[in-house]
Amino acid sequence: MDYNYSKLRVKEGAKVRLKDYPTDENCGVDKKSAKDEIKKNIKELSDFQELFYADDRYSLLIILQAPDAAGKDGVIRHVMSGINPQGCRVHSFKTPNKAELEHDYLWRHYLALPERGMIEIFNRSHYENVLVTKVNPQYILNERIPGYDSVDKQNKDFWENRYKSINHFEKHLYENGTRILKFFLHVSKDEQKKRFLSRLEKPEKNWKFSSADLEAHAQWDEYQKAYEEMLEKTSTDHAPWHIIPADKKYFARVAVGDIILDLFKSLKLRFPTPESPEMLAKARAQLMNE
Repeated sequence: MDYNYSKLRVKEGAKVRLKDYPTDENCGVDKKSAKDEIKKNIKELSDFQELFYADDRYSLLIILQAPDAAGKDGVIRHVMSGINPQGCRVHSFKTPNKAELEHDYLWRHYLALPERGMIEIFNRSHYENVLVTKVNPQYILNERIPGYDSVDKQNKDFWENRYKSINHFEKHLYENGTRILKFFLHVSKDEQKKRFLSRLEKPEKNWKFSSADLEAHAQWDEYQKAYEEMLEKTSTDHAPWHIIPADKKYFARVAVGDIILDLFKSLKLRFPTPESPEMLAKARAQLMNE
């Protein structure tokens, strides 16, 4: 799609006010043309994924963060549907379990990182540690960090150090061949309410709704502030955030697919060179003579 996605990218050090970013952008694209674009992207991504795997120099980490019901699962399902499952994994991070809480908060994310040639999608990610824990700081106490045994001790320096740790983590990954794309699906409060009501009114969607969703909806303003600070503090040149308008699901799916394709095209991927023309000719002759 002919769209300037650079305006959705958060520049390193930029101030972010989510009210300045649209949630209902569609760039004049209707559902029909978006469906065609998604279909084209699926084919291109499939071709690039094979080349990406064969090239075996890079890995790709895709991070999706968003309020509940913003469409993360739909983006994964539609954008990545043509990818060979052997070359792509999706990891959804839930509330840390006991074993995970016995380690630092990044430990479980290290375990899920992609190897070279692989694509890993984090459906929610290490950023939960500066989002849900910032809005609900009592959760930090479960980590039993020395010196932070009360909510009152979680001052500005505490959160600044978390942002720095995350940036160092991602810089280390980048320097070792992992390319990182981070997408924040920007949905309006009214659209979230509409989608929640749809889940409640349709029996086949009831399972998608939980009391935690309602609690987070009530904390909308606190989460918006946490998202803004996350985007400001952790969007870097090597691991940029893109704020994707998500009220129209079809536009979000097109945008994410296009941005992933742009990254693949920038890597100058190549198939490995065969051992030698002579070896190939010899192998062919041997097989033909069986």
